[in-house]
Amino acid sequence: MTANVGGVDRILRIIVGIALIAFAVFSQHEYAVWGWVGIVPLATGIIRWCPAYLPLGIKTCKTD
Repeated sequence: MTANVGGVDRILRIIVGIALIAFAVFSQHEYAVWGWVGIVPLATGIIRWCPAYLPLGIKTCKTD
């Protein structure tokens, strides 16, 4: 499993993931449960690998 997420993409995924999870935890809104979807961008940002990028051939990290 080679990294295909890097740089700004990684930072944005982590920030959006944390924001969505915070919304799920702290909001009393009826749709707050959808904030748990933030686990996906947070996890892909941390492990630097996104399965959705594979079929599309996208790679935002620098290659060696």
